[in-house]
Amino acid sequence: MSDSARDIRQVSECVWELPRTGGMHVPGRVYADERLMSHIRGEKSLDQVANVAHLEGIVRYSLAMPDIHWGYGFPIGGVAATDPSAGGVVSPGGVGYDINCGVRLIASGLTHEDIRGRVADIAKALFRDVPCGVGSRGAIGKLGKNELDEVLSEGASWAVRKGFGTDADLDHTEERGRLSAADPSHVGPRAIKRGLDQVGTLGSGNHFIELGVVDEVYDARAAETFGLRKNGVTLMIHSGSRGLGYQVCDDYLEVMQDAVRKYNIRLPDRQLSCAPVESPEGKRYLAAMACAANYAWANRQVMMALAKRAVASVLGGSEQSLGLRLVYDVCHNIAKLERHEVNGKMKTLCVHRKGATRAFPAGHDDVPSAYRAVGQPVLVPGDMGTHSYVCVGTDTAMAETFGSACHGAGRVMSRSKARKAAAGRKLTDELTEMGVFVMATGKGTLAEEMPSAYKNVSDVVDVMDRAGIARKVARLKPLGVIKG
Repeated sequence: MSDSARDIRQVSECVWELPRTGGMHVPGRVYADERLMSHIRGEKSLDQVANVAHLEGIVRYSLAMPDIHWGYGFPIGGVAATDPSAGGVVSPGGVGYDINCGVRLIASGLTHEDIRGRVADIAKALFRDVPCGVGSRGAIGKLGKNELDEVLSEGASWAVRKGFGTDADLDHTEERGRLSAADPSHVGPRAIKRGLDQVGTLGSGNHFIELGVVDEVYDARAAETFGLRKNGVTLMIHSGSRGLGYQVCDDYLEVMQDAVRKYNIRLPDRQLSCAPVESPEGKRYLAAMACAANYAWANRQVMMALAKRAVASVLGGSEQSLGLRLVYDVCHNIAKLERHEVNGKMKTLCVHRKGATRAFPAGHDDVPSAYRAVGQPVLVPGDMGTHSYVCVGTDTAMAETFGSACHGAGRVMSRSKARKAAAGRKLTDELTEMGVFVMATGKGTLAEEMPSAYKNVSDVVDVMDRAGIARKVARLKPLGVIKG
């Protein structure tokens, strides 16, 4: 453990600070309460928070949300903003392999009573109509290279143009589902090949589609604004850029390792390989990463259309008559150029959010007009057997975390340890007893993603709420889950 991680101290009820030591340019800050810190303290992830503080141009703090756990380079749950005008860098390790892994929440006009006795039927229809699992291929067929370039450039609007949704969906998607910096010419041939047939696929691992119900409302005004009501039925989709995004990350890690030598960048961990944002290498990575982010938004847009059709096929009626509508789509695992206040001045910063969610407050221009009076929805999924949460961004988040909050529960068990712990257990039966109908392509995924492999999401969200970073709006109870 590093000296800074050993010397972590509590500065408020839910904030802990790692002092600057060695080559750290800024302190580290971790959002957690005593209970969560008892698990976090001593983990390698705290060393990673300290390591990130060594990045050139980093501003204010190296930050970690309460769902922090060990990742590649950056901790998962890590946030860091760098100043391009001061030589600030962009690091693929601060984005991750699953570029723009994100969450999309769909509300409905249905109540829990409307689907009583139909949950299994709906889950089976979702499992049938939304391709999932390792190597799954999209329901829309294989794209040609030119059409894939359109996906990479246009993002979710490509899917809408192809009949998978409406312009209203774009209004309720972060960045309207498109990063304009995208340039397909900077995406390598292996990434292109992997992306040709995976649009509209869920994938495996922690990706899921969840049928749920609102079982608690904390902020009636915000919930009403978001179209959520007690006992209302919801769908949540969690997926990303699939093999294309993974390959983009892998390709540019090699580029960045060369850049570190070229620009004489000193790092405590080679997994933080990076390049100045304004360098040719930095610009190329941001252009390729934006392509992968756009691919992910198109992917979720297509899956939402497939999921809505699946629900309608079981319950009858149209998607409109069932009141199925997008609440919001948030991304994590991304680096974006955003305007933030630093020492009283507005600056353009490169904000890395790895396993962290944007959480902009009421009145911000980037919050959809329909939600601007209350703030941006922040979607925090749990695991297969626990609740998920809808929160809302705050002014405190803008002041302290560059408008960022947690993205989920956070692992406490590696996938290999989870598989060992699940040996001999009948997880499907256990989840059924908890009131959750689950379908998956393999037992391995269920074992890796079992509830005990994660922190208690309620503890994580409570820290964000008490710290004033993301205020609780509603809690969702899972009824049916499909996984790869």
